[in-house]
Amino acid sequence: MDPSKTLNHLHFFLPTFVLCYCMILQSVYTSNLDYKQLVYNHCANQTSEDHTTVSLSSILPALFQELLEHSTKSKFFETNAGNDKVAVSGLFQCRGDLSNKDCYSCVNKLPEVSNKLCSQSLPARVQLSGCSIHYRADGVQTSGLQLLHKSCSGQTGSIGFPERRDAAFAAVQECIMSGQGFCEETCESIHVMAQCDGNLGACDCGECVNTAVEIAQETCGYSVSGEIYLDGCFVSYKYQGNEFNGDWNEDKGSFGRSSNKLIAIVIGGIAVVLTGAGLCYFCGSWGRKKDDY
Repeated sequence: MDPSKTLNHLHFFLPTFVLCYCMILQSVYTSNLDYKQLVYNHCANQTSEDHTTVSLSSILPALFQELLEHSTKSKFFETNAGNDKVAVSGLFQCRGDLSNKDCYSCVNKLPEVSNKLCSQSLPARVQLSGCSIHYRADGVQTSGLQLLHKSCSGQTGSIGFPERRDAAFAAVQECIMSGQGFCEETCESIHVMAQCDGNLGACDCGECVNTAVEIAQETCGYSVSGEIYLDGCFVSYKYQGNEFNGDWNEDKGSFGRSSNKLIAIVIGGIAVVLTGAGLCYFCGSWGRKKDDY
């Protein structure tokens, strides 16, 4: 990953830390949401030959069953299934705040939705609010940064809203750069979630989330909620209040929340993001040096 790009992101986001006090939520925000609600689906055009379709009709149920069995104890699992005609790679991902029971319940819904919407299409992807399934021909690679779905609410906030939202984005990015694949933060009543696929490393995850945040900033503007799904990660945000009141204090240059704890968070955020950027740069440089030999 380009270190200058990472530092540019850092330069943009770090000032927003002083706007508000952000704290990590522990599976509180989403407990009452319908995690089985369909967000989007991508299904390939049905162009398979008859023998391939017949093969898929026997492969996919076995793939779904294996994924379902692992959803009782894991939030992510990837496997292969197939025969001498067709080989399929498939995975499921549950949102990090779901319990094992809810993860299983969500994944159990995916085959029904996939069969209804995608039939025997390959590749196919179904995203519910709490989980997703993705299967494709074995060996096919994806970029991880491809935009798959985006939505922004029609309701908009007032002056000061983007700054608060970006502060919450920055807090989530700091969390992601520390190596956690799922993070959620709330900042001045703005809740942000981010998650990467379980097969992404920390640097690739950070790059994916950075890209999703940039898309959200560019396309959602003052919208009080939005979702961005890339091939390897997602970012969503939502204002949780009844209405937005931008109580910006022009004299103090802040929202009136200043404390030693906030200063510690800001300094800690700088240290974590700088460390993450340095490690990503080191890994990238080491990889390039190895390729030269």
